[in-house]
Formats: sequence, structure tokens, C-alpha cells
Amino acid sequence: MTDIHDLTAEQQATAVRNRELSPVEIVDHYLGRIERVNRQVGAYVTVTDESAREQARKAERVVLEAADPAELPPLLGVPVPIKDLNMVQGVPMTFGSAVFDDLTGFVDDHVVTALREAGSVMIGKTNTPEFGLPCYTENSVAPPARTPWDLDRSAGGSSGGAAAAVASGLAPVAQGSDGGGSIRIPSSVCGLFGIKPSRGRVSQGPLIPDLFGLSTNGPIARTVLDAATLLDVMSGPTPGDLFMAPPLPDGGTFAAYVGREPGRLRIARMIEPVVPGAVIHADCVAAYEEATSLLVELGHEIVDVSPPFGPDLVPIFETLWSVMATMTPVDPLRADRLQPLTRWLRERGDAVTANALLSAHAQLQGALRVALAATAEYDAILHPTLAQPPVPIGYFHDADPAENFELQKRFTPFTSIYNISGQPAVSVPLHWTENGLPIGVMLAGRLGGEGTLISLSAQLEAARPWIGRTPPIWTA
Repeated sequence: MTDIHDLTAEQQATAVRNRELSPVEIVDHYLGRIERVNRQVGAYVTVTDESAREQARKAERVVLEAADPAELPPLLGVPVPIKDLNMVQGVPMTFGSAVFDDLTGFVDDHVVTALREAGSVMIGKTNTPEFGLPCYTENSVAPPARTPWDLDRSAGGSSGGAAAAVASGLAPVAQGSDGGGSIRIPSSVCGLFGIKPSRGRVSQGPLIPDLFGLSTNGPIARTVLDAATLLDVMSGPTPGDLFMAPPLPDGGTFAAYVGREPGRLRIARMIEPVVPGAVIHADCVAAYEEATSLLVELGHEIVDVSPPFGPDLVPIFETLWSVMATMTPVDPLRADRLQPLTRWLRERGDAVTANALLSAHAQLQGALRVALAATAEYDAILHPTLAQPPVPIGYFHDADPAENFELQKRFTPFTSIYNISGQPAVSVPLHWTENGLPIGVMLAGRLGGEGTLISLSAQLEAARPWIGRTPPIWTA
């Protein structure tokens, strides 16, 4: 028998529109699974069961009163959790930190507003590391987020709770955010498809500034179509945004690219890490080589190229990252509640002068101009998403801050390149190890080129379907 969580978000939305499935049934099903499974995977830090049921009842009334089901919102009645770095009015918000144990959201982030307007049900807030800074999700406010493929291993970060929720069948899709790989990292270690959109595609407002343009909201899903549909809902600038992505052609949608053949693409591939000391694990090399073979089999041209960025940019990115760590205001009387890594990063950020910050930003922009020119002739770029398979809980967190940060850099030597450039990038779940651990590969595209990546990913998905792969906890 098919359970509700076996259905994709698109299938659930269609069943709601056709009055074959009630939003109340869907929400009750997920709340029941969260109650049984969440303590094992650490996906949710807050579950909004009462408000979710009320939203579901309202959605049900909308369906029953609709004259034309085709006019209903695209995600009506579909649960979509929100990462606990994004504010939801009236819902507790921790930023993954014990510093904010008494904060309640006083406004909806623009991405939350967009998801509400699409008819989705906000079922809870997903777990995130403190201020979203690390690439793993272990904090002082909730149990660690674990990949359901091996509960002794991390779900990644900083959207670790979001990925754990989707991979465990505790949500059909999830909103995430990505400032250095935070959608692609957990997507890789949880066996999911995730999209980091182009800079300026999704608004960061009204509270989160986009001064450096490194971070963006984006979707985490089990299928390319679900992710594309969620991206359609999230997309759009709002007044005050500093960046704006190239728009789609009039009337175009990202979901439409799922059914569109990509044609024969010229794809660069790079496996040389720019982070000194990073070593690519044999399983990640295997995933990269298998993806290459599949792309060739599908008729694409593959070209080996050298990285357009060098290791000299790593400390420059670190400068921006440490300054970003200081941008969340912390009451000095509560500063002792901060995690050691957060304190260490904030101390580094506080020591950066204005001149040094502007110089770092200018150097990254100069490198970006060279890199974009060097890769302009390619339709996509293939990398391993990560340098290693999923790591054990505590692998980073138990180390002292300097070693912790170094381990994170070596684990994620490819992802932050595309936060610097602003280009879209996806993690595609094409490979599993002999021990059953998922290993993603990353495809990056031209600025504004999410459509090409979606078409290509859908082609890969059709050739090597992954939707049937589920972890043992899926049947809990």
C-alpha cells in the first residue's frame, strides 16, 4: 500500500485539487510521523501542530468551495517546513542558538509569505546549526540532525534539519538556505535533490541583508519536479533587494523545464579541490566518474578543465564568513551561551577592519570576473558535491574551533565557489556506496541558468531514477 509520505509534493497537490486527498489527512499523517520519528533524526526544532491543523482545515474549505480546481494555489494543503533561520510570525525562532530561547517571530520572511500564498501548510521549523554557520547541524537547542541512511552520521548543514525531514518522510519538500553549500551539502548526505538558485532569484527580505550576495533560499526535495515547483513559488524580487536574477521568459516556469529535453550540452568537469589539504574520498570520485559516464551516455560533451579559482581565495572567503558571523546581534549578557565555534568566528570577524572587508570583497569580485569569463563557453560544470561521504556525529563539533573549521573546509571544497560567483548549482543523488550511504554530485550553471540545470537533472533522474530508494526509517 502507498502511504501519504510515499507521494511526491506534486502528487499530493494534485490529489488535493482533485478532492482525492484531504489537506487534513496529509497534515495529520505527517504530524504522526514527526511524533514517532523526529527524536531519532533531529529534523524539527519546533512543531506547529495546532496552527498546521488549522491551516489544513482552511485549505480543505478552499478546495470544497472552489469552482475550478485548476485555479487553486499550486501547493494547496502540502506541508512545507521552514528552516529556523527564517522568521515566521508568531512561531518561536532560535537561529539554532541557546541565545534566542525566548524569541517569537514578529514578521514573515518574504519566502514564507510566498509559500503561504501558494497554499502550503507550515508544519514546523527545521533544525539548523547556530546562526547557520557550520556545515553540520549540532547545537544547544535540539538533538543533532542525522541522515536517515545511517543514524550515527550527520545530516549536514546548515539545512540539515530540512534534509533530514524530507529524507525521513517527515515532509514532502522543505525550504532551505545556502550561504556556502547549506542546501547542497545536506542534500548530498541525505540522498536528495537540492537547488541553490542564482543570486537574486529569491528575496532574502525583509530582515536578512544580502550585502555580500553569498546566501539564498532554495528548495530541498525528493524529485526534480518538486524542487522546480517549489523554486517557482519562492522566486521573485521584492523592493529593497540588492540583487536581481535574470527573469524567465514571459510565462515561463522552472517546472516546465522538467519536461524539456536539455539538448546536447557542453559540460566542464573539475575534481581538483581549491582548499589546501582536501582529499577526495574514493566513493566521491566514483560518484563523479559514474555521473560523467552517464552524461556521455546521454550524448553530452564532457571537457576536463582546471578550477577557475585558486587556493589564494580561500582566506578571502573566510574573511567574509567571519564577518557574517558577527551580523546576528547577541546580548552581551547571553554571549556565554554561544557555541565555541561561533565565538571563535565572531572574534575573527570583529578583528576585521572596514578596509580589509572591502578589500576582500573587491578581490572576490575580481576573481569572479575572471572565472565567469573562463567558464562562459560551458552549459554546466560537474564536481563532486563533497570530498567525503557522510561523517559521524561529532566529527566536526567535538574538535576545537580552529580544527573544526579546517575540517569543514576540507569536507566542502567545492560548494562555496558558487556562492561567491552567484551561479546556480544543484546536488543530484545518483550514487550510493556499498554501505548504503548517498553521495551527491554537483552541477553548476550560468548565472540565471537554473532552467538548464533542471532540464539536465530531470534527464539524469529519468535515466537513473532515485525516487524508489528510501532509508529503513521510511517505513517507521
